[in-house]
Amino acid sequence: MNKSDLVAKIAAGAELTKVQAEKALNSFIAETTAALKAGDKITLVGFGTFSAVTRAARTGRNPQTGKAIKIAAKTNGKFSPGKSLKDLTAKPVKAAKTAKPAAKAPAKKKK
Repeated sequence: MNKSDLVAKIAAGAELTKVQAEKALNSFIAETTAALKAGDKITLVGFGTFSAVTRAARTGRNPQTGKAIKIAAKTNGKFSPGKSLKDLTAKPVKAAKTAKPAAKAPAKKKK
């Protein structure tokens, strides 16, 4: 599912126009980003939690040369799923039915 599919589903579910649904989704994304940049945490009970995680500076290696390089500290967004998302039970995709193998002929008895 991409953004336009999500907008269409939000519009249908909330009885909004697609333009209104896209504005709502864009607003959610913008406000979530702003809150995380400010160091806040967003908790949607039952769905999950958005938070900002800071990774410390560290030393890494260039895989081509093996030379040590410095990797700067970085802050990333993180999503932790809530209980309802953790308890999802995905339905397995049904594989195409294959023809049953032919029954084996009875083995001849040795005398």
